[in-house]
Amino acid sequence: MSEQKVCFTWNNIHIDGMRRNLHLHMFTKYDVIVAGAGHAGCEAAAAAANMGSKVLLITMNMQTIAQMSCNPAMGGIAKGQIVREIDAMGGYSGIVSDRSMIQFRMLNRSKGPAMWSPRTQNDRMLFAAVWREMLENTANIHIYQDTVQGVIVKDNQVKGVYTNMGHTIEAETVVLTSGTFLNGVIHIGEKKFGGGRVAEKAATGITEQLVQLGMESKRLKTGTPPRVDGRSLDYSKMEEQAGDEEITGFSFIETPKPVKQRNCWITYTNDTVHNLLRKGFDRSPMFQGRIEGVGPRYCPSIEDKINRFAERDRHQLFVEPEGWNTVEMYINGFSTSLPEEVQYEALRMVPGFENCRFFRPGYAIEYDYFPPDQLQYSLETKQIRNLFFAGQINGTTGYEEAACQGLMAGINAHLKVQGKDPLILKRSESYIGVLVDDLISKGTEEPYRMFTSRAEFRTLLRQDNADLRLTEISHHLGLASAERMSKVTDKKEQVEKIKQLLGSLQLQPEQVNNYLSLIHSSPLLQKQKALQLVLRPDIDLVSMIQHIKPVEDLLGDFDKEMLQQAEIQIKYEVYINKEKEMVEKINQLENLPIPPNFNYDKITAISTEALQKFKKIRPLTLGQASRISGVNPSDVQILMIYMGR
Repeated sequence: MSEQKVCFTWNNIHIDGMRRNLHLHMFTKYDVIVAGAGHAGCEAAAAAANMGSKVLLITMNMQTIAQMSCNPAMGGIAKGQIVREIDAMGGYSGIVSDRSMIQFRMLNRSKGPAMWSPRTQNDRMLFAAVWREMLENTANIHIYQDTVQGVIVKDNQVKGVYTNMGHTIEAETVVLTSGTFLNGVIHIGEKKFGGGRVAEKAATGITEQLVQLGMESKRLKTGTPPRVDGRSLDYSKMEEQAGDEEITGFSFIETPKPVKQRNCWITYTNDTVHNLLRKGFDRSPMFQGRIEGVGPRYCPSIEDKINRFAERDRHQLFVEPEGWNTVEMYINGFSTSLPEEVQYEALRMVPGFENCRFFRPGYAIEYDYFPPDQLQYSLETKQIRNLFFAGQINGTTGYEEAACQGLMAGINAHLKVQGKDPLILKRSESYIGVLVDDLISKGTEEPYRMFTSRAEFRTLLRQDNADLRLTEISHHLGLASAERMSKVTDKKEQVEKIKQLLGSLQLQPEQVNNYLSLIHSSPLLQKQKALQLVLRPDIDLVSMIQHIKPVEDLLGDFDKEMLQQAEIQIKYEVYINKEKEMVEKINQLENLPIPPNFNYDKITAISTEALQKFKKIRPLTLGQASRISGVNPSDVQILMIYMGR
């Protein structure tokens, strides 16, 4: 097959439909080129470089590396688990989030530990500055400001990229992390203009080339709320939301924590606000059909909320500061693409916003993505070898979802260069594994967002044990440091020691009943092992150490993190073991591979939909086949028969 090229003109030079590189001496051949320096691109570049690859990170603007395009926060429900997993794998997002946090909260504390989710409010400018600093201090990463306009493909294998500045740069692998920039269009009421973010131009050429090469693209939409001047707000009319007294953070290694924290605030819309917004619906690009892309189901615009939930008389808004040294406020929950004057008039009817001043209005943006069922589990495209996708180009939404894909794409791009098998995390190992499996097996027609409910093994996939689950895997790859591995080994040993000591300690009623009375728990009538006492839902190890002298003497020198980990393992042992049994059963299917060249056309008894999905996705195992949307258990059973099982 001849070399695939896209026709460009630069400096009036156009030869045989191919751009000629006039500055080849500026670049050597790279192992990995990462196009785009958002959350996915930064993690991809860092992972590949730390594993030993020579990496070129190409960004349209050096000043917007790791830009928090939407809300200035990391983590949250399920997303916090992902950030901790990234950190356990040796990624940078957790460290950057900790170093730039202005507030920390552990969400869902009232529920079981499988639901606990860390979240940081961050200084937007500091977050980007720390990311850039860490990248610049990572050996093997070169950063260059330019725009990738196409990929060089020969014999269905990527060979490098073309750039807007006229460069042809060679590479063994390419990772595309284009975010919302592929043919991005911004909407504010009846105004419409090209852009990947406000005041930043869109990226063109890549979609068209990849479609010519046989890939399918579609459109999605996302949005962002207005930013306002915090000096113009009346916080006395809002509910104050402070951070936690105890700051855990994301990273499993030691990171600096803030001495003080900034507050957020909560307020609500009302019927007056809703009626004013409805007046602008006739100029809404969403309701007038000017936006083609599908928006995020779980983060709808304020006009979408009013339309879909007409019975509600108010919606919650979170007023979030953008940093330590700025008055700019992010109005979480008021994402909109209505005309600017409608946004302004309606927002001033919200309690506390009567005199608000805009820094900039909210807007919607629609952009191209490539349905992720066109990818292998390594995030390499099926059509073009050595080309990887990560982030919103795969149909996801959110910094955390993008970052973990970047991490995996960077790891697997490096492994591909080295001629090694890809790293594929299982659903039972991580939320990252759940996300990748969902994307590949089910695809997505709307922006994909991670929730704890998507993970069937969430008791195993807790935020507190991400290091125990993943660091050893990453250390074997040469990504997680020896320091991290040593901490994990020490943690395992200490937790086991705590459990053994609790199992050996007998407590007499007179030693514990005063404490049990204090917390309104049933008194002991006879001696009992301390381990059995920990099983009570109203007891925690830290309080036992503070109130029961024999327990203090035994465990007083252990770190709080170790005590909490031991307590969780003791209290939830039955549930953890049940999930492990489920994993073993499911692994019986996961470990049954389907030959890559299996002829599905010879199967005559399965549904037409299942046949089409099998041929398009080409699942690697029977486990993956069973999770494909539209495939029934009977289809899998018939497939097993034809495989001789």
